[in-house]
Amino acid sequence: MNNRQKHFLFAVFILIGFIQCNKIPTYSIPPGDSDKGGLFIPDNFEALVVSDSIAGKARHLAVNKNGTVFVNLRYASNGEVIGILRDTTFDGKADITELYGDIKKRESGSRGSYSTAMKIHNGYLYFSTELVVYRYKLDKNGEILPGEPEIIVRDDHPHRQHEHIGKPIAFDNKGYMYVPFGAPSNACQMEKRTPGSPGIDPCPQLEDHGGIWRFDANKINQTQKDGYKFATGIRSVVGMDWNPIDETLYAMVHGRDDLFRLFPDKYSPWQSAMLPAEELIRVTEGSDFGWPYCYYDQIQNKKVLAPEYGGDGTRVGRCESCDDPVIGFPGHWAPNDFMFYTGNQLPERYKNGAFVAFHGSTNRAPYPQAGYFVGFVPFKNGKATGEWEVFADGFAQLDPIKSVYRAAHRPMGLATGPDGSIYISDSNHGKVWRVMYTGDRTSFGERELAGMLDRKNASHIRTPHEIHDNLMKDDKLSEGHTLYFRYCSSCHQDDGHGAGGRFPSLVDTDWVTGDKSRLIEIVLGGMEGIIEVNGVSFNGIMPKHNFLKDDEIATILTYIRTNFGNEASAITTDDVAKVRRRSTE
Repeated sequence: MNNRQKHFLFAVFILIGFIQCNKIPTYSIPPGDSDKGGLFIPDNFEALVVSDSIAGKARHLAVNKNGTVFVNLRYASNGEVIGILRDTTFDGKADITELYGDIKKRESGSRGSYSTAMKIHNGYLYFSTELVVYRYKLDKNGEILPGEPEIIVRDDHPHRQHEHIGKPIAFDNKGYMYVPFGAPSNACQMEKRTPGSPGIDPCPQLEDHGGIWRFDANKINQTQKDGYKFATGIRSVVGMDWNPIDETLYAMVHGRDDLFRLFPDKYSPWQSAMLPAEELIRVTEGSDFGWPYCYYDQIQNKKVLAPEYGGDGTRVGRCESCDDPVIGFPGHWAPNDFMFYTGNQLPERYKNGAFVAFHGSTNRAPYPQAGYFVGFVPFKNGKATGEWEVFADGFAQLDPIKSVYRAAHRPMGLATGPDGSIYISDSNHGKVWRVMYTGDRTSFGERELAGMLDRKNASHIRTPHEIHDNLMKDDKLSEGHTLYFRYCSSCHQDDGHGAGGRFPSLVDTDWVTGDKSRLIEIVLGGMEGIIEVNGVSFNGIMPKHNFLKDDEIATILTYIRTNFGNEASAITTDDVAKVRRRSTE
């Protein structure tokens, strides 16, 4: 062995010793599943199923530096709210699953597991329920240290049960945390979700809702009054992130609902299915995006006046002064997570761009339900290019999607692993995927994306044709089905199975087939608060339908009591009239 070879070996031994002593992590990409986890993804990407199911509906997730996956769970067994997935065999599959943290018992008056945040920041694991943002201290390996979690922000409003109550979070580079306080209504109507009801002007809900507040990320036991109202006019946000390139907050907004049901004289079912946009917004201090007075129409590329405030679908009016979105996506896709990619594994085109998990619509009937995929928004020099792509599809496992109940999986949360892999969670069965790139990063281009471009033609992604894509165009609907479709199907779905944890099923439940008077009272007076249907808890709002005539209510309720597999007796006009009289005495 000559001197040069000796020096080379000596250098190798020194390098190995340095790595071992300093425990520098090394990552190897495991092989993907032969079927790519059932997903459609760009060429030269691989995917595997990390966990096929967790005991709870998987919401947002985070991955520590050693690859441990933390998943925020909704309706987890025994009250635990965090699923911990560990891969000890290094094949990419979780071989150990733990459930951790009994938060539900600590929170009074809340389900305690709405689960709209899960992020690792400055040595802590932050996560949220409906009312509280918590954090656990992590050890040097990124694992949760034993002990009670700290409360960072608590929602102390007396009205703890309303729409859009989730608490997603984002962090800037100055020690601040951002938390939305969602709008407690659809459009601040005088009568919630009642057809034709005008909006309250000015809307008092904007004082402490419908916006994003900024908090000290390290201060414990804060309430909203400890924060600073950073931006307003924002109806509902479930996914947001800080852009490290332009150092600005970005968020995905859920647009308002029910244009056709509330204003059938102004909007068609097709317009109601497509509008308004789901908005990607760039949020700066003092931004005002116009809720509840305005909504963004991505077809006309403009913000227009809402019908509750005198709009007709084209008028701009007072909305001219409101901030516009960066991109307007088609309506009701439900963007439930948003993440800038700062990893190094994926091809350069994805660097500093943003991924969006579209959870999927519930209220697009009579057109196919839409969304149910992970999209990608390219950014250049810190700014969105205005384009978007399909990055991962196939979650629903069917097309067209006639009802949300029939979708196999719904993408919910996004996270980047330590090696740059993308993790995606599913809220239906608690499934978690890992998507990896195994090709040449320098040669990735349009050829590898050609198949994903074709996915835009799937019926759950493309713009539906107003006539040909109408799933009910050939149906001769009964009067009951027609009324049910107009007033009920947007929540409970055309097949009566409801939508996950949001809207209860009407199938095989005593709430429908049991006491007639109770059912009529719910339709006339509405309902708010926690109920249990077929073993699942719901905490939503059923609006009053007392504007309907007695015979219309009787027809609708008879329809749901004798369809969807239900076999209960009919409800008569006299039955409804008696309950209505009793409620006004």
